Amino acid sequence: MRYSGNPVPCGTRIECQDLSIQRKLRSLFLNTILSPRWRRLKRRLSEARRRVAGHRHVVSAFLQLDDPYSYLLAHYLPSLAAHYDIELRLYISESRGDEYQPAPEMLAEYAAMDCARLARELGIPFLDKGTTPPVEHRLALLDAAAARVGSADFDAELLQTLAIYWRGDAEAAARRSGSGIAGGAETVIAKSQQLQKRLGHYNSATLHYGGEWYWGIDRLHYLADRLDGLGVAQNESPNALLGSIRQATQVSLPVKPPVAARELPPIELFHSFRSPYSFLSLQRIYDIADAFGVELILRPVLPMVMRGMKVPLAKLLYIARDATREAERLGIPFGKMVDPVGSGSERCLAVFQYAESEKRGRDFLLNAGLAIWSEAIDVATDVGMRKVTGRTGLFWPDVKAAMQSEDWRSPIEANRESMMSSGTWGVPTIRMGEFVAWGQDRDWLLVRHIEELCDSGDGILV
Repeated sequence: MRYSGNPVPCGTRIECQDLSIQRKLRSLFLNTILSPRWRRLKRRLSEARRRVAGHRHVVSAFLQLDDPYSYLLAHYLPSLAAHYDIELRLYISESRGDEYQPAPEMLAEYAAMDCARLARELGIPFLDKGTTPPVEHRLALLDAAAARVGSADFDAELLQTLAIYWRGDAEAAARRSGSGIAGGAETVIAKSQQLQKRLGHYNSATLHYGGEWYWGIDRLHYLADRLDGLGVAQNESPNALLGSIRQATQVSLPVKPPVAARELPPIELFHSFRSPYSFLSLQRIYDIADAFGVELILRPVLPMVMRGMKVPLAKLLYIARDATREAERLGIPFGKMVDPVGSGSERCLAVFQYAESEKRGRDFLLNAGLAIWSEAIDVATDVGMRKVTGRTGLFWPDVKAAMQSEDWRSPIEANRESMMSSGTWGVPTIRMGEFVAWGQDRDWLLVRHIEELCDSGDGILV
């Protein structure tokens, strides 16, 4: 069955059974392909094929002109190509729309804001020559870059075009306009999209190497680690520019809450039980809130597919694989899962309301996440839910009563409306006053924001 904007119960027993079978089969498939053993096997096979064919290590980069994440990634690509013995192939591309981007206008607005913050932290020029990109020259710039495809200077031309656009350099954009064939970029972009689809992805600002995908500067270090492991680096000393990303994102939490943090607004965390990224964000957000002594408000929402948004297979697979390596980086158990979509998510949301009333909301979110994402416990069943609530210290008769009630629907819908009003539609969303960030990999930006709010000029511990 398909979910509409509001959750719809199964119409018949057969329909419910069909949904349950689909959910279990999907979970079994994901558990298989996410195992470390499977990934190691795929990598060995990829490297063996490369060696037999006598090919170089090929890294493909799919860049979109009006995507600021592509611009930030492009800033590091020359250093990547110089540091490693690879063949870097650049493509002018665009993200696939429709169900792959459920809220494209909100994404465009959020991406510009998010990349402005990232650029500031990383020291990358961003809209420093104008307040907005020269959108009136977008098509002409694309045609000009497309006209150089296949030439020796194409890579430099594309990288320069991205820089002109996202530095807001309208004069330089005007000078480059008119040097290509009108509409020429359409064919080039279509071919790039076809290649990317064949390779198994849908988004721009992505890198492909040896059957795996890496999105933006946030995942560039995974590619670098893989190339290092293959001995592809051309010198022993690390590349300073590539290493600067990791350096910028490392933060230290205060030993005790700073006095200056006492008057700060609360941290709000919008969470979905079906989102692996939401699960991965929990402990870190707990730690940040506690370290600074800031109130944390947990605001769960329905999964995207139960809010009328689609998650295509290619997107689901990338999210699952990416979440697996993020979990490994964070040292969080992950990889044995049972999809809680449908009744599992609804039961969790209902029980959360009860857990909050018992001041055990934090524990329930964490225990439910561990059950769903690392222990393959089915929270859609009483046996599974009882394990989770027993660990949380909740009284089972009250848990059953909570799951039979509909009282949770109004506050959960209010959470969704509040999240959407902040300019985000996905989870985990972190909000603190006017600060809004989407994704578990933005926790370091939250720490930077709190440090700035606490900084009186004498340090945050004053």
